[in-house]
Amino acid sequence: MAARLTKAIGKKVGLTNPAVNGYTTEDLIANELGYLRKLKPQLVSILIGVNDLVQGRTIEQYRSSLVEIYDAVAALELGRGLTVAISIPNWSVVPAAASFGAPDELKGLTDAFNELAQREAKARGFMWVDITEVSTSQTGSRGWISSDQLHPGDAQYARWADVIWDAVREPWVGAAATP
Repeated sequence: MAARLTKAIGKKVGLTNPAVNGYTTEDLIANELGYLRKLKPQLVSILIGVNDLVQGRTIEQYRSSLVEIYDAVAALELGRGLTVAISIPNWSVVPAAASFGAPDELKGLTDAFNELAQREAKARGFMWVDITEVSTSQTGSRGWISSDQLHPGDAQYARWADVIWDAVREPWVGAAATP
């Protein structure tokens, strides 16, 4: 996103990505929220939850943690369209997902987590971007799934970026162009 935003406004934009592979919402709270408060970002994107699913956290546990995260981000008072919450992708179709449960069950849990996250995001005025459909749009194609057969591949991440950029371009360009 930083490269796209830099190109759109004609000046360098910094990107800080504190995300850690395998983190749950609890890990984000313990290790990243304090950093977020110190950083004081102008734009924020949040995609968290698949590892909560993988580790068997209930929807109630996820909601409790997610509310704490969303409230901390909302306290930054960034303005409309400057915080985007992104859905959990549909990971039930990847080969390695079978070791975590039946595809229909995983899809149902993912949808339930996403419905909750969308409600909580909208309650705080965050923009919501759903990448569920695009996450499966090219399943089986080269580079769509990483070599570990669980995580998205570069091609899938690129498509996510396209969908997210289409949603955030206008508010983010406007905010970044303002001195």
